[in-house]
Order: sequence, then C-alpha cells, then structure tokens
Amino acid sequence: MTSINISFIVPVYNRPEEIDELLKSFINLDGNFDFEIVIIEDGSADCSDVIISKYIDDLNISYFKKNNTGPGDSRNRGMKLATGDYYIILDSDCILPNNYLINFFQNINKKYVDCFGGVDDSHHSFTNFQKAVNFTMTSFITTGGIRGGGLKNKNFQARSFNMGISKKAFELTRGFGDIHPGEDPDLSLRISKLGLSSKLYNDVKVFHKRRVNVRAFFNQVYKFGMVRPIINKWHPKSNNIIFWFPSFFLFYMILSVLLIPFNFMYPLITIIFYIALIFISSLILNKSLTVALFSIFTTLIQFIGYGCGFVKSNLILLFSNKNTEDAFPSYFFKNQTK
Repeated sequence: MTSINISFIVPVYNRPEEIDELLKSFINLDGNFDFEIVIIEDGSADCSDVIISKYIDDLNISYFKKNNTGPGDSRNRGMKLATGDYYIILDSDCILPNNYLINFFQNINKKYVDCFGGVDDSHHSFTNFQKAVNFTMTSFITTGGIRGGGLKNKNFQARSFNMGISKKAFELTRGFGDIHPGEDPDLSLRISKLGLSSKLYNDVKVFHKRRVNVRAFFNQVYKFGMVRPIINKWHPKSNNIIFWFPSFFLFYMILSVLLIPFNFMYPLITIIFYIALIFISSLILNKSLTVALFSIFTTLIQFIGYGCGFVKSNLILLFSNKNTEDAFPSYFFKNQTK
C-alpha cells in the first residue's frame, strides 16, 4: 500500500511565514517517500512566491494562484490539479513532526480508509497562549469530543487542518461545500453517508500553530458555534447532546452567579471544581503554571463564544423562514469554482 501517490493540499491566505515553517518541516520528514505539495494561494495580497522559491529544488511543489473563494474551494482546486490518488489536506499554520508520513503509512497499510482525520498538538516552541488554546481545543474535559475526536466511523468528522481523503471520495462527493467554517465535518459526514470508510489516526499528528489573540480566538469559536446547528440540520443523525455542553455551561455559570445573593452556593462550587480540574489537567500536560492559568481563560472564552453562537444559530434556524444561505450569508462563500 506504500505505492499510494500522496498529494499534500495546502491553501494559504496572506500568510507566507506559515508556509515557510510548514515547508521546512517537510524537508525534515523521516523515511524515503515520494509526494507532491500543492499550494493554492487564495487571493492573497501578501503572496508566498519568494518563500516557495527557497524550497523548489528540494521539494516537489506545485503553486497556483486564484481569486479569494475560501479555503474549501481552494482545497477542491488543489485536489483537481494534484497528480496523486490520495490527498492529505493541511492548514498553512501547521508544522509536521518528523514521523508524520511513517505513522500515516503504518496506519493506512494496516487498514485502508477513504477518509482519515489526524490530531493536533502544540510544539514546545509555541507561546503560552497558543499552548493554552491547544489544550482547550483538544482536551477531553473541554471540547475535544465536540470536534469529532470521540466520534467513530459512521459519524466520523475529520478536521481539515490534518485530513486525508482518497481520489475516489473526492470524485464522489465533489469535495468541500461553500460553507465556512464547517466545511470539513460536512464533507466527512457526506463521505460516511456514501458508505466509504473513515477513521481517526491518533498518532498522525501535526503541531497546529494557531496565530490567534483573545479577540480572534473568541470570533473563531463563535463561528464554530454558529455553523454547528447548520451541520446538524443537514446531517440529523450526526446530532449529539454533547454539542450543547458549552451553552449549558454558559447558562449554568450565569445561574451560579445569580444564586449567590440567595446563599445557594452549590452551582458556583461545581463551577470552581471544574475550573480547578482544567487547571490541574493543563498543568500536568504542559508542566507550566502560566499555561495552566491561561487554559482556564481560553476554556471560558471557548465556552462563552461557542455557546453564544450555538444558541443564536439554533434560534435563527427555528424562527427564520429564509433558506440557510440567506439566513447566514457571512458563512457561505459565493462564486466558487465547480
């Protein structure tokens, strides 16, 4: 099965410095594997030409520019232009560990699947805030399950920062839709509906260098909360009570504060206990007091942002007579190439 021809698909938008770090990690991959890298510049003003030219002699790179039509459409364009028969999709803010391809081929040789989802982790060089965000986004006690890590096969939902699909799956599904964010779980679920095989590869990981500040992180998770009800509407069988957890936590936190004047402290005590659990878990994992404290903050941002977006989106879907694209115009890219 190592004869699979791999094409890495990487969309990029105004972030040449990220491409530099990603391509540098390709140079350092272990093993003797042939692969191509297809980079799609999605209407960037700050392009990656100069950076890519540094690696053109050492890596098999194809570089294309297009108008800005979103990451999903960029990935689709990359897969159409790729020469491989299996596509691995990466975000530009990822860095590959040396054993990435070795672990990928060990998994796919053991059991071939038409769609895999890898995991993300933080690198020791990341900032304390980036490490805290990574903890919040991946930990089982926060929102790791919501992102699809706990869902298997039938309703498996890979994430496009580290995701692979076969050429067959791409041709049958026509790739990513025009929603963003949310295009990756939608594609994963459409692949599963076709009866194609899917799997989570726990040891195929990337270092996900999210370049976010507090405001950007809140906006990101708010958007995640907004699109999840849309995905649930399109794929009712994928709906899960766990998606309500951030909203429930937000309401419970508000209730705990409102009950303080009545000397009913039990809800507040449970909130404090949960915050302590986050702190201890992050401290054990990251071995940093600062990261552990940041993890409390980033988890609260995650729950508030996602929870607000999730409730708002459900209310819009419940009471709006508009179709989905008209009700949520900012979450759909127009003029995509088909």
